[in-house]
Amino acid sequence: MKKLCIAILGATGVVGTEMLKALEERDVPWGSLRLLAAPEEAGKKVLFQGRELTVEGAHEDSFQGVDILLVAAANAISERFSPVAVRQGAIVIDNSSAYRLDPRVPLVVPEVNPQDIKTHSGIIANPNCSTIIAMVAVNPLYRRHRVKRMTVSTYQAVSGAGIRGLRELEQQVSAYLKGEKLEKDVFQHQIAFNVIPHIEAFQENGYTKEEMKMHHEGRKILHDDQLTVTCTCARVPVFRSHSESIQLVFDEEVDAAEARELLRDAPGVKLVDDPVHNVYPMPLDTSNQDLVYVGRLRQDLADRHALNLWCCGDQIRKGAAVNAVQIMQLVIQTYFP
Repeated sequence: MKKLCIAILGATGVVGTEMLKALEERDVPWGSLRLLAAPEEAGKKVLFQGRELTVEGAHEDSFQGVDILLVAAANAISERFSPVAVRQGAIVIDNSSAYRLDPRVPLVVPEVNPQDIKTHSGIIANPNCSTIIAMVAVNPLYRRHRVKRMTVSTYQAVSGAGIRGLRELEQQVSAYLKGEKLEKDVFQHQIAFNVIPHIEAFQENGYTKEEMKMHHEGRKILHDDQLTVTCTCARVPVFRSHSESIQLVFDEEVDAAEARELLRDAPGVKLVDDPVHNVYPMPLDTSNQDLVYVGRLRQDLADRHALNLWCCGDQIRKGAAVNAVQIMQLVIQTYFP
């Protein structure tokens, strides 16, 4: 197998750092690894598999000889550099939202639609973190019984807003315990000991951009334009791992026991469903690992065609970095055997 040249754009950020961890944990046949970031990050040293790597400032010539580029940067950075990398021969796996809804770009969750990588024209998009978590949990049920409608409420950790979100919660909790004034900068309101039902900008229809991602991306991943997805996203004072409450409405009545068995052996899923003994998915348990925990599975009281479930997943790992590395592994198997 060819030893690949892999590059990470945005290598010093939260997601880029997790991509490096995922590369260390997985058997990826890399020959050289380039760490790219903003010019002011150039020269930083990063230890990877016992080697000291130097971060480079990204520019238009950074992608010569790169086989696969992992993008862990903002939309504007991806829009600037991803097409350049493709022209220079790289396959790009982009974690930003820049290309997710582009009809020419596949949007991939490896447990759900791995075959879609074969439709790429140079760029493969990584879905939104909440969408990935929901799709891993829902797909085993969707494949057996058609889902007509999803109603989702997300409870999203502050790390979804990056390192600044983590620091703001830490600082506010510290200030609160000391009786000091709480300062806010990242979030619209105080996040410590609060819940904010507002993530990203509100749209004309009253939903936020984050909420509409679940609708648009879920339909694209499942190739189902008839699926209706309604979502409410809230920011909660949790450091890491998103939680989601999901109601699924099917074409037919689905037994909760059958659904539980479908989830028990599903790829990427860990069934954690023993509420009598206080066993159910929680952010603390799902942080720093790659499975989506699913539990609280029950029949809906108002609609016999509906089931309700609760799931949690680490949005930095499976919801971003690890999903991208899993896509990269599919790309290697397909294009670099």
